Amino acid sequence: MAKKNKTEDQFVQVEEALSKTEQYIENNQKSLTIVVGAIVGIIALFSAYQNFYIEPMEKEAQIEVYMAELYFQKDSFELALNGDGQYAGFLDVANEYSSTSVGRLANYYAGLCYLNTADYENAIEYFDDFSSDDIILSSLAKGCTGDAYMELGDTENAMDYYESAIENSSNEFTAPRYMMKLAMIYEKNGDYLDALEIYKSIKSDYRSSREATGIDKYISSAENR
Repeated sequence: MAKKNKTEDQFVQVEEALSKTEQYIENNQKSLTIVVGAIVGIIALFSAYQNFYIEPMEKEAQIEVYMAELYFQKDSFELALNGDGQYAGFLDVANEYSSTSVGRLANYYAGLCYLNTADYENAIEYFDDFSSDDIILSSLAKGCTGDAYMELGDTENAMDYYESAIENSSNEFTAPRYMMKLAMIYEKNGDYLDALEIYKSIKSDYRSSREATGIDKYISSAENR
């Protein structure tokens, strides 16, 4: 009998909760309608923005950047950056299509162009303006920023960016690449134990990487210093 009463009590509680919910909806119907309508409107606006603005911009940016990419592949970095008077360069694409993925990627290529033409301050600026969910590209941008700081003789910032590139992704391509560069700075500063730790980590954790080939000689050298 007690069990039955308990079940009945639970049903009563559920009914009371439903009644309160219905009453709340009834009392606040106008406000809830406005909120739901606003949410639907935002979703519709975002969808329209993506379909009728961003997507056409993406396609246009891809057309505009085509020649800049060809110039970059030919190591014609000045033309890739600034264009040739007829076709846009990475700088124009990055500026005019900043809301697109192509425009954001143009920042990365602009950074590479400046790095290759020894304009390291601008390289740093454009690498910092680049953002991507791609772990390889985002890691390379951080590592290349470290390279630019190294060229400027700023080893402290270079180390920070190499460490950031390593922490950004543990993939076999970028992580050991910047671990080696970081270890070289440690050796230059006489911190052989720190360099040795990195070399051993490359050997154990990144065996199939290019940097792991011949890593034993670096381990041996650091151990004997």
